[in-house]
Amino acid sequence: MQTKQLGNSDLHITPVGVGAWAMGGAGWEYAWSSQDDNDSIAAIHRALDLGVNWIDTAAVYGLGHSEEVVARAVKGMTNKPYIFTKCSLVWGADRTIYSSLKADSVRREVEDSLRRLQIEQIDLYQIHWPDPEPEIEEGWQTLVELQQAGKIRHIAVSNFSADQMRRAMSIAPITSNQPPYSAVRRGVEESVLPFCLQNNIGVIVYSPMQAGILTGKMTRERVESLPADDWRKHDAEYQEPRLSKNLRVADVMVEIAKRHNVPVPNVSIAWVLHHPAVTGAIVGVRNPKQADEVIGGGTLKLTDEDMRQIDEAYLG
Repeated sequence: MQTKQLGNSDLHITPVGVGAWAMGGAGWEYAWSSQDDNDSIAAIHRALDLGVNWIDTAAVYGLGHSEEVVARAVKGMTNKPYIFTKCSLVWGADRTIYSSLKADSVRREVEDSLRRLQIEQIDLYQIHWPDPEPEIEEGWQTLVELQQAGKIRHIAVSNFSADQMRRAMSIAPITSNQPPYSAVRRGVEESVLPFCLQNNIGVIVYSPMQAGILTGKMTRERVESLPADDWRKHDAEYQEPRLSKNLRVADVMVEIAKRHNVPVPNVSIAWVLHHPAVTGAIVGVRNPKQADEVIGGGTLKLTDEDMRQIDEAYLG
């Protein structure tokens, strides 16, 4: 796969990267239900074999567990992939998640992530959410200092608005932003993506398959049968009126995938990569088979007719 430079950094990333959210397993607030660690490790290995060169995780995924799984997967590798992780969502002994961008908290998070990942420097460290908003400047300044100390290679944000990025940029440049983006969730097209394009800020989008809806495998019956501990059970995209619209777009993607003779997820991934501001897309994989189904989205090129049909389904 060809690579693209990520914003102002020296990182050249493949169009798709491994998303390790579900690899956190069960037993925490935003879990994807249970997950076998061996499947997660095999999925990472398969994705890397297919040419992917970056993994995106976060401390909060599984309350530290996802980072530990990533460390196990890449241990002993000569040419390790880039590893991206995040801060700002923390938890206490009772496992309740809360937000903090206080300097002491961010410094603890960096040290904990370095320990769990078993590395000496994090390639890309992102503020997971701009929350608490009054602490954005304190958190960003702390990342600058940790970068200067050699703990972090590049500093970035996630889920930031254009105005919030301006605030951070008054202190130091931003390497990238990580917003949600899919064919059925397009809010960032209004101001976030244009701002990033204008200011040489890389964009790595998450949920290009809208948490599974745009894979061609999701049905109303499957939505209804999601486990009680699957966070999607309560997500607005999985409830009416959005669910019907989302499944309609997915049906069109099924037809487009047949024309190109590719798995359906390739279409949803190729759709987000079509936007000129997008550097790469995070794809969640839970086993090697899923890796085989999604990695091709990094090389698929959709036609103007494909894009038109998806837009009609979205607007219809």
